[in-house]
Formats: sequence, C-alpha cells, structure tokens
Amino acid sequence: MASFTPEKKFIRILSIDGGGVRGIIPGQILAKLEHKLQARTGDPEKRLADYFDFFAGTGTGGILSCAYITPLKEKIRTPRFSASQIVDFYIRYAGAIFDNTFDHKLITLGGLLDEQYSAVGMEKMFADYFETIQLSQLLKPCVITSYDIHRRRGHFFTQHTASRPSSDFYVRDIARATSAIPTYFECKEIASLSGVSYPLVDGSIVAYNPALCAVAEVSKVFYGSQARTQQATLPAMLILSLGTGLPKMQYSYEDAKDWGLAKWARPLQRMTASANAEAVDYQLQQLYTSIGARQQYLRINPELPIDVAAEIDNVQPQNLQALKELGDTTFEAMELELDKFVSLMLEEE
Repeated sequence: MASFTPEKKFIRILSIDGGGVRGIIPGQILAKLEHKLQARTGDPEKRLADYFDFFAGTGTGGILSCAYITPLKEKIRTPRFSASQIVDFYIRYAGAIFDNTFDHKLITLGGLLDEQYSAVGMEKMFADYFETIQLSQLLKPCVITSYDIHRRRGHFFTQHTASRPSSDFYVRDIARATSAIPTYFECKEIASLSGVSYPLVDGSIVAYNPALCAVAEVSKVFYGSQARTQQATLPAMLILSLGTGLPKMQYSYEDAKDWGLAKWARPLQRMTASANAEAVDYQLQQLYTSIGARQQYLRINPELPIDVAAEIDNVQPQNLQALKELGDTTFEAMELELDKFVSLMLEEE
C-alpha cells in the first residue's frame, strides 16, 4: 500500500464512540465545529471531510463517520451531507429506528425471545441515504468497527484497503453491521462485493472507543512500510476523540452482591462499554504526554446531566432535544480547547 502525506503539518484524525441515539451529542459538537472551521477558512462550502484526513467510528460513531465521508455521487468527490444535516437525520428518524411496536413486543415477549427492535426502519434509512455507495468510494481513509460472531474476531472496515471486491462492501451494510447492538437489534449478515458472507454485530464489542484503532490504521495508510522506523508517526497525528456522554448511574455493593445473570446483563454491558472507552482514553493521554505532545490529543465526553437519559434507545422528543442541547453546551464549555485544536488542524507544514 502506497504511503500518503497530507498537505498540512498533522494527520488529522476524527474518532467517534458508540452509544446509540446519544450519537446526537458528538453529532451536534461536530456540526458547530464544522461552522467554526468554515468561518476560520472563509469557505462556507467546506465539510468535515475537507478538514480531517482519517475517520474512525464504532456503532453510532461508525454511522456518523460514514455519513461525513459519503460522496454526493459515485464519481462526484463532494461530501453528500453537512454535519448539521446529519444531526437533523438522527432526530427525524430516531423514532423509526428504535420503534418497538406492539406486535413486535408480543412476538418477542418484550425482547426476551428475540431482539428488542426490528431493523426495518434502520435499514430503510441506510438504503435511502447511502444508496449503492461502496466502501472504496468513500472520500477519506477510515476504520469502522464490527465483530464477526462466526470467525470470533473483530472485523474492521477500512476504505484504504477496499480496492479489491473481497474487501469492499456497500456502506449501507457497514452502517447496519457496526450498529447491530446485541439484544437491541439482530445481528446482520452482509456480503463483500465478491460474495463472501460475514455475520456481524456492533463494533463496541472490540472497540467502543475506536481511537487506538485509528492510530494503528493511520500508521499503515500514511506511512506504509516506513511505519516501523518512522519516529514521527505518533507526533504527526492530531486526534479529536468524541464520546457519547458519561452516564451518572452508579451501582452499590448492596444492590449488586446478589445479582444473577438476568440482573447483571444490562449493567455489565454498560460498564464494559464505559471501561473500554476510558482505557483507550487513558492510554492515549499517557502516550501523548510521554512524547511532550499532549495538546495534540483532545478527548470530549461530557457527563450526562439529570435531564438526559443514559439509555441508548430513549427517543422521546424531549430527550432528543436534551441530547442536542448537551452537544451545544459541551461545545461552548470546550470552545477554548477546540479553538486551539482548530489552530493545530489548520497549521501548515
């Protein structure tokens, strides 16, 4: 694979965690960041794909990443959506995606016998918005995570290695696979363009926070065979890592000491996801601090206030609005840090 050197001083990475409907939080932060970048460069037509060199996403973050780098048409290398449009899509279609109809509840006994939600609404939205765009046609290199339940290993969709039909997929299928959250949606069997099938579930099983996956892939795509000897690999990376909010819910010893499988299931899912994201954040903080470049890594993951639901499937209109407002207030609280980060993003060689 040929190496690639960006025009800017840094390789600019955007990484977005999983988190269901809470993806509205990073989505709104990025909508405001896109406006800030447009104002700083004096070009209102620019999109996030014009400012970041590499995208990484898991679950809802994978959907967002795919949307940011989807071209207008197969041969028109212009981003299809603005960041603000993508937030609007989330708010408009969240209810259709997490739609637990009475018939579905009855058939599945409320999710005990089958997945909690039908994937029909989700798949229709992905078909409408991604059409027949392929992984290889995305505008920027990326890594979108998923997990192969048959081969028992992570499956990483990477645009920069999708030149062959065996490693190329429809983006609509990638979005569905990375967000196939166990117990919420059924797993998804998708096929590469060469016809090989993969039964996949949500990428949060391997990387709820995909920022380290991005670091590994960037080393390959931008430095190629020089990655092992390139001393400037990590110092040349500028990472913006966005979470989908930290739930306040706590569990006491008295509550948990007698839990069995049924009561541990959902708390364990939440704890594992949070711990995974925090571990990646800790590792990257330590790595950048050790090379004296702490300012090149910015992690934003606000604590969820009392009026924002921690559940990843709460699509009540007031909750969706609260998520969007949390994105706004988080951006405002972090604006000084983001201004510094934008200055680094736009720094010339």
